[in-house]
Amino acid sequence: MMSAALVVYGILGLLRLPVRELPDVDPTIVNVLTVYPGASAEIVETEVTERLEDAISSAENLKQLVSESREDASAITVEFIAGTDQNVAAQDVRDRVARVRGELPPDIEEPVVAKQEASAQPIIWLSFFSERFSTEELTGIADRLVKDRLQTVPGVSSVILGGEKKFAMRIWLEPLKMAALGVTVLDVERALREQNVELPSGRIQSTDRELTIQTRGQLRTVEDFERLVIRQSGTSVVQLRDVGRAAEGVENERSVARFNGKPAIGLGIVRQSRANTLDVAKGVKRRMEEIATSLPPGIEFDFPYDESIYVEKAVFEVFETLGMAFVLVVLTIFIFLRDVRSTFIPSLAIPVSVIATFGVLYSLGFSINIITLLALVLAIGIVVDDAIVVLENIYRHIEEGDSPFDASIKTMREIGFAVITITLSLVAVFLPLAFVGGITGRLLVEFAVALAASVVCSAFVALTLTPMAAARLLTRQTSTREPFWLFRFFEAQLDRLARRYEQILTWSLNHRFWVVMLALGSLGLSYYFFQNLEKEFLPEEDKGRFVAMAITPEGSTPDYTDRMVRQMEKIAGETEHIESYFSAVALPFNGPGDPTLGFMFVRLEDGHRPHSRDIIGGPTGLGFKFISNVEGALAIPLMPKAVDLGFSQPFELVVSHGD
Repeated sequence: MMSAALVVYGILGLLRLPVRELPDVDPTIVNVLTVYPGASAEIVETEVTERLEDAISSAENLKQLVSESREDASAITVEFIAGTDQNVAAQDVRDRVARVRGELPPDIEEPVVAKQEASAQPIIWLSFFSERFSTEELTGIADRLVKDRLQTVPGVSSVILGGEKKFAMRIWLEPLKMAALGVTVLDVERALREQNVELPSGRIQSTDRELTIQTRGQLRTVEDFERLVIRQSGTSVVQLRDVGRAAEGVENERSVARFNGKPAIGLGIVRQSRANTLDVAKGVKRRMEEIATSLPPGIEFDFPYDESIYVEKAVFEVFETLGMAFVLVVLTIFIFLRDVRSTFIPSLAIPVSVIATFGVLYSLGFSINIITLLALVLAIGIVVDDAIVVLENIYRHIEEGDSPFDASIKTMREIGFAVITITLSLVAVFLPLAFVGGITGRLLVEFAVALAASVVCSAFVALTLTPMAAARLLTRQTSTREPFWLFRFFEAQLDRLARRYEQILTWSLNHRFWVVMLALGSLGLSYYFFQNLEKEFLPEEDKGRFVAMAITPEGSTPDYTDRMVRQMEKIAGETEHIESYFSAVALPFNGPGDPTLGFMFVRLEDGHRPHSRDIIGGPTGLGFKFISNVEGALAIPLMPKAVDLGFSQPFELVVSHGD
């Protein structure tokens, strides 16, 4: 019953565990975003960024501080020492920003202090495009019919709209006319604020009914705006048409998005920190199937960027390896024991121990990922050891004439303590990995706990379930039939191997000096190979996708950056094995979009193709083509990181001066 309880406990944990590519090793990062409308990058740096940096730089457990000052906005990213409580760090930064708020310009928007997680980036980008509708119309459709419904999908934190073109009335002022009439920009702004409003104006009440009165003062057409009174002095009236003009346009002309070169609107799906990536992706796709039926004809959509595809394939492959390892271990046991019942008893330890481990992982707030599944693959060959030791001792007593029940009782009295000792020894090997410091320790803690938990569960099974099953399933009867030919062949080879081992052991005992020299030589060769092997924290993975960036000089216009991105699109469109690409300029990540940054989310073909690093690198790769052909911008393709390590990069060059 206790083993059954462990299995139920593990199944409940398995059904609730989040699925992700790697363990949660997000660094402790806090962002401070301050919007200063209309200010240049230099003004933002001197008036906002430097003052906030001075206040934040003395924060406790601060590891690194990086700031960026650009037109209209200041962005400061603060990284703390690994293990720092993110809530405490964010509150500390928030308090320090509040202390210097009075020293900042009064025209800025309130600084926003926010905790950043690696999971706060979109896991899916959805693109809408059409030959029939304009980007303004696509924006309205995506905003009204799609965005709100996607935000209600379980596990979705927020939806980012990229390349949006919301309708707006744009006012174009002529400085010469304004100067002649003595009108300033502040006069126009004040007139818009005061006159472009709808105000409640009271109620009219009769005997039986009540009517609400509202002043319809909101301006709606070009003519309404151009008749706006800017200033009135006696009979002299200055209207907007006297100092400029109104025109229908879009609210934000800086953001641009395309799918395979066609104008598009992008929606980025951000999941909640503990949400299951695969479940969120499936929920979004199911919801899009429902939404598609209500979209106007002529609108198409695609998923140019989807992290869940690689995660699903990677996790499935490890589960597949887990199943294959289980089959191989059971076959190995069967070849040695040559009996189905005897094989079944120690094999029970594998599913019970592995499934129970999922319950432990859930209780500790961990996840199903490649690291934890790798630990379970390794554990499969270990968790049967205790059960085999117990079963072998039970067999010995049965051969001596005891009943299976009595043999099980004697075995537990004889080797119960030995099984516990073996278990503690293995736990002592694996568990210390959980206490390694830094990012490595945070990456390995789930590996260590998964291995240790499976070993402890296997000891529990060996001390309870294995003797019970042996007492019920084993018998005293022995077969007089000749073993199957495969078993005879295997036993002959095993005897041959034993004789050969005996010869080697005898020679080794007679030539101890040369054995010691051989061991030292092997140790030296191992050290040599270790020193000359390429080393990397985590290997690059072919995820079937990558991101390309275009970085233009400071002060570049969105149109200039867009021209650079179009050159990158042309090169990508002519490159083999690229299935699709979604490009965007000035995406609104962590505040207003930066007009000097362009992005391309590139999806590669499935099936047989070169590794993604071969498509990107080399003299004929995409990176070389970008650098050679895109003049006026730094255009680079980037392999996706296996794990977010904060500001850490394989190589970083910092240029600074004394001022």
